[in-house]
Amino acid sequence: MIAASAIIHPEARIDEGVDIDAYTIIGAQVEILKGTHIGPYTFIKGPTRIGKDNQIFQYCSIGEDPQDKKFHGEPESVLEIGNGNTIREFCSINRGTATGGGITRVGDDNWIMAYVHIAHDCSVGSHTIFANNATLAGHVQIEDYVILGGFTGVHQFCRLGRHSFTAIASVVVKDIPPYLIVSGNVAKPSGLNKEGLKRHNFSADTIKLLRQAYKIVYREGLVLKEALQRLAPLADDCEEVAYFANFIAGSGRGIVR
Repeated sequence: MIAASAIIHPEARIDEGVDIDAYTIIGAQVEILKGTHIGPYTFIKGPTRIGKDNQIFQYCSIGEDPQDKKFHGEPESVLEIGNGNTIREFCSINRGTATGGGITRVGDDNWIMAYVHIAHDCSVGSHTIFANNATLAGHVQIEDYVILGGFTGVHQFCRLGRHSFTAIASVVVKDIPPYLIVSGNVAKPSGLNKEGLKRHNFSADTIKLLRQAYKIVYREGLVLKEALQRLAPLADDCEEVAYFANFIAGSGRGIVR
């Protein structure tokens, strides 16, 4: 159902089975797939593609121009949102820029609470939770199952590894390796996300090996090169430790430590 007061550009593509509430504005080059509900007073600007079964609540700004002074209306500026996401009130998600690859991406089954901002050229995986007022600067990469506490701020170009967790009001200025909890301004490691790993059915043996890996990197006073060398035997026996080590080795900004 589409409310009579909604304004939809004739070039927008809206599937059957999409609900659009009152006073929402849908611009040109917007595609919305079936099962998605758009709340009232929402603005969606293209080029933007929104997948199936998303719930977008009132007063959101989706697909607006990047907040980047280098952006001058280039056509390489797209937003892609996957399936099954919940996007609560007053969220803003901007399109990409040509210098950043041109695309902002949000995956599937994410829970994005009120007042969250996702800036240009960000890549958000699937099954994440962003609590209220979490903010991503441009070019941030968020992997699957990441949880951001309320009022978390993430600096541009940072990477957050899967199953990592930020406490409330964390300020993230470096990469967060997978499976970690961080907190503070600026964010520092607070331990392994053991409870989260248990909830996602990581085996006791895997969690034990990840705890050993965490201690090597964060508790033994080693420089990073030495820590990575110490991780190598554990990585041979555990895929998750190998991923942990490879993420650290591939960090461009450096990791929280």
